[in-house]
Amino acid sequence: MLSEKEKLDALARLGVDLNLIQDLDILMERILTEARRFVSADAGSIYIRDRGLLHFAYTQNDTLQSRLQAGEKLIYSTFTLPINDNSIAGYVAKSGQPLNLPDVYRLDPTCPYHFDKEFDDTTQYSTRSVLTIPLVSSKGDLLGILQIINAQNGNRQVVPFTPSDEKIMTHFASIAAVALARAQMTRAILLRMMKMAEMRDPRETGAHVNRVGGYAVEIYENWAHRHNVSPKEIDKNRDILRMAAMLHDVGKVTISDLILKKPGKLDKEEFEIMKQHTIFGTQLFMDPQSDFDDAAAQVALNHHERWDGQGYPGHVDVTTGEPLQGITRSNGSARGKSGEEIPLFGRIVAIADVYDALSSQRVYKEAWEEPEVQANIKAGAGQHFDPELVEIFFSCLNVLRSIQKRYQDA
Repeated sequence: MLSEKEKLDALARLGVDLNLIQDLDILMERILTEARRFVSADAGSIYIRDRGLLHFAYTQNDTLQSRLQAGEKLIYSTFTLPINDNSIAGYVAKSGQPLNLPDVYRLDPTCPYHFDKEFDDTTQYSTRSVLTIPLVSSKGDLLGILQIINAQNGNRQVVPFTPSDEKIMTHFASIAAVALARAQMTRAILLRMMKMAEMRDPRETGAHVNRVGGYAVEIYENWAHRHNVSPKEIDKNRDILRMAAMLHDVGKVTISDLILKKPGKLDKEEFEIMKQHTIFGTQLFMDPQSDFDDAAAQVALNHHERWDGQGYPGHVDVTTGEPLQGITRSNGSARGKSGEEIPLFGRIVAIADVYDALSSQRVYKEAWEEPEVQANIKAGAGQHFDPELVEIFFSCLNVLRSIQKRYQDA
């Protein structure tokens, strides 16, 4: 449990730390972790405001997590709430004022809001003390709701949140809201970039790139734990990989509509032109200003390489697209990268992209059934995909399915 001085010192550092995180999903995870640490809370959730509704976006729960096997993650459903007096989160969103409830099972009957105990009944969890804080931008706009659940004393007994907790979390929320607004703007910029690609290629939807980004982060995190990567390095790479994965096909904006929107199979010449999207995408990041630029270039260039060396674009000069001297096939074309010649982020996004493409309905095809998708991924181990990453893919498939449900096509 943090002392008052430690809380104040931590708040002073918090704004800097949170503003180093660029991706919205990674930021929400960090905000919730830090908020719970400040007030020794067992659980918590974040709701994001979108189009007049509150979207349940992220949750943590130490008690439920402790019931899982090592390495497993909580799977949670997403839902929306109206901004009105009926729910606790909706009431706080509407009023703009924090709400500190010692025991949600003993609410005053005259309260306009109520506690929905369906989650508790389903999971055998016992929600008691709940502190709900609005996340408000510097312009006074409601961004979302931060809800912290079950304060704990030194003996890990559930106790009410104190007035001091409420005060410190109000300060915390104002700092977190600044970082949240910036991350939302970054996400919006990325999605607008992808909207350009979507206008050209109907396969590149916002939901698709969000899913690919989510899959890629989950696969990377599991790989990193296997390889004893430090927590600090994992956090940094998760942040940049998610955004880089979302931009994996951004180079398609340069490809002719006659090819992108052709209803039938591409002929050999058309396919050669299509393959150039990997190089064009990389060229967008050729003057790197950050680790993100490097990661985005790496993913754009390599996500169509294959473990067996039969992918593309292969060993090329990214400024010209020409094969590198001495690294060519017998016909003079670039030799494909193989095995660990393919950078890790490229190998990860290759699986994430194929999984989503096969699982999703498109204007030109129906979604494959789940057994077919899994069989295709499994058959690709050692040929299309890094066999270790295929093993990791199946080990975290339940989490990948939850990401798929979270970002559904409109």
